[in-house]
Amino acid sequence: MIDANLIGDCEEAGLIPEKVDRLLMRAEREVDEGLLDSTQVALAKDGKLVLLANFGEATDDSLFCVFSATKGITSAAAWILMQEGKLSEDEIVADIIPEFGTHGKDAITVQQLFTHTAGFPHAPFKPLDWNDKSRRLERYAQWTLNWQPGSRFEYHPTSSMWIIAELIERRSGQTFQSFITERIAEPLGLPDLHVGLPVAEHHRAMPCEHNGEAMTSADWARLGMPEPPVTEVTETAIERFNLPEVRAVGVPGGGGFMSAAELALFYQALLHGGLQGERVWEDATLARARTVLTGDTTELMLGHLVNRSLGLIISGDDKRNFRGFGKTNSPLAFGHNGAGGQIAWADPATGLSLGYCTNTHDRNNVRQGRRGVAISSIAAECAPLL
Repeated sequence: MIDANLIGDCEEAGLIPEKVDRLLMRAEREVDEGLLDSTQVALAKDGKLVLLANFGEATDDSLFCVFSATKGITSAAAWILMQEGKLSEDEIVADIIPEFGTHGKDAITVQQLFTHTAGFPHAPFKPLDWNDKSRRLERYAQWTLNWQPGSRFEYHPTSSMWIIAELIERRSGQTFQSFITERIAEPLGLPDLHVGLPVAEHHRAMPCEHNGEAMTSADWARLGMPEPPVTEVTETAIERFNLPEVRAVGVPGGGGFMSAAELALFYQALLHGGLQGERVWEDATLARARTVLTGDTTELMLGHLVNRSLGLIISGDDKRNFRGFGKTNSPLAFGHNGAGGQIAWADPATGLSLGYCTNTHDRNNVRQGRRGVAISSIAAECAPLL
């Protein structure tokens, strides 16, 4: 049965009761089994939150690090500048940030930063370096290319988003954290959407932790799958977000803190241009932001289309589950998930948006991936097609 986690009447909210029941049971399962400490799931529709459920140690007051789901929010901040004519996709990044234009990086375009085709995915940057302007500029100058910009796709875990944050600051005249707060969180009525967690809110943040056994090379071989390369997204890096000083930076590619409700409502805003009568993005801006810009470019490991737009991933064909969506999402669904199993998307076919958070990172990559696909697949069917 639907419990108090539902906001209002299920059918009046446009949801299918038995599907919502199934979603709640699936979100709770690994908590009951002891694999995950906490999970939180939210659905939103017609610009409103219609479901918020907490499992394990989570409460309505809890905030989670959403890791790379932050990319969608930081990207959407830059869209505002594009909408206002203050930033253009085809600008050369080094024309705006001269310190960046070293070691062959002088031809990289703004668009390539968003589509992970900029060529410097492995550029090192310590979060606290952001607080020292001279140090961050030194970092930009030190970075070298891993491959020729525009020649391929390789996910940039944090590097390109640091530069997008720098672009926001130079073209807006304020910090990227305050820009996100003043131009997105406040107008949308989302006070708990934080990219840069205030010290006063630190006590609400769920601790980042790990559980389960990591897969071995033999495990990957038995599945007939290539073993993922080692990246900067290590256990040490993830657990660094338990430090107040790192949380406060608001790492633009992976350090936002919020609840599943904020994620679901943020994506409602991307469906409707805003919330509660407050418009942030124009229709043309959102249409462009949801346009696939990577053509037939494929990812390195399995060869599937990457379907990248201006900072988002577009569901697309029947391989959408490899892009972080459910098998039942429509081709038009769009979003951006985060490390550890955070899920954030909206689907124009139903008008639904989903936010799912957990503070426990499952060391078993395949199990974590299958869990995300299952939750998204169930959630995508919680409302009928429009």
